[in-house]
Amino acid sequence: MSGNDTIAPAAPEPAWFKSSYSGAEGGQCVEVAALSGAVRVRDSKHAAGPSLAFDGHQWASFVAYAKDA
Repeated sequence: MSGNDTIAPAAPEPAWFKSSYSGAEGGQCVEVAALSGAVRVRDSKHAAGPSLAFDGHQWASFVAYAKDA
């Protein structure tokens, strides 16, 4: 490495959590984390898999819709 090379800092690991409505038996659960101004959502059974990212407005709209459903 030369004196001008820099190493990018590691991206912070999101703190994932399950909904309080998720059962303890490990069925169909999603996990949610806030990271870099976005809300991330993933399948808890595939934690190493992809996740979806929503901005604050999108997440608020989704939560409002889910409450009304």
